[in-house]
Amino acid sequence: MRRAIALCVVVLMLTGCGQKVDVSNLADGKCSAAQSQLVDKHISAQIDALGKKDWNLAFSYASESFQKGVTIDQFIVIIQEQYLMLIENQGYQFERCTIASQMITQEVRVKSGAEIYYLTYALSLNGSKLGIEAAVVGMPVDTGIDI
Repeated sequence: MRRAIALCVVVLMLTGCGQKVDVSNLADGKCSAAQSQLVDKHISAQIDALGKKDWNLAFSYASESFQKGVTIDQFIVIIQEQYLMLIENQGYQFERCTIASQMITQEVRVKSGAEIYYLTYALSLNGSKLGIEAAVVGMPVDTGIDI
């Protein structure tokens, strides 16, 4: 059971898929415009693959360590059970991006059906490749933001 919970927390782990980040500029504080753009592009590619149910492409964003611990079949089940809003998304919007202790936190609002879900992604660097460590799902208070 603990493993299943851990898998849900880290299901969206990704590696860079060729996206490079300048490690020397990964200072605590707000992400730079260039860092935000790379993070947004990275997360967008995975969400778009999930929206198309292109499981292999979506899984290809998982970090090497994630792929060693989770099969593609397990990944599909976790996504379908815990992250259905990403498969059925009707749009998404990137919010605040910050860096603390070499970790990047990116907030994303995802519209699915009549709901807007709030996901917080935790990203790290594997060498010089950007990778998602986890995505936590929540539901924000309506702020009047349209996606």
